[in-house]
Amino acid sequence: MEKQTEKNNRLLLTLGLCARAGALIYGTEQICVAFRRGRQTPLLVIEASDTSANTHKKLTDKCKYYKVRHTVIPHGMATLGRALGRSEVAAVGITDPQLCRAVEKQLDRQCGSDEG
Repeated sequence: MEKQTEKNNRLLLTLGLCARAGALIYGTEQICVAFRRGRQTPLLVIEASDTSANTHKKLTDKCKYYKVRHTVIPHGMATLGRALGRSEVAAVGITDPQLCRAVEKQLDRQCGSDEG
């Protein structure tokens, strides 16, 4: 159980790094606008675990259409927001390729086995 908590914390820390680097688009509507405009398009979309069914469907559909990875993390909007220096955040889009790889690495570790 401790290993899983540590992996979750690393993911949040990496997302915090993305925020400080200015490589995040905050919120469902802003992510959808970025997709439509085609500039600073998210390379990866991270969604909080407690978003509404409508929000989840909207993000899933947009990500499928634009062929962008979309994942729901095991943290609520309040926890995600705190990690990013905001009150509540439903979803974020990562725009920097290197930071996107760093977050994907954390996501892959989180989903991987707990051995080692």
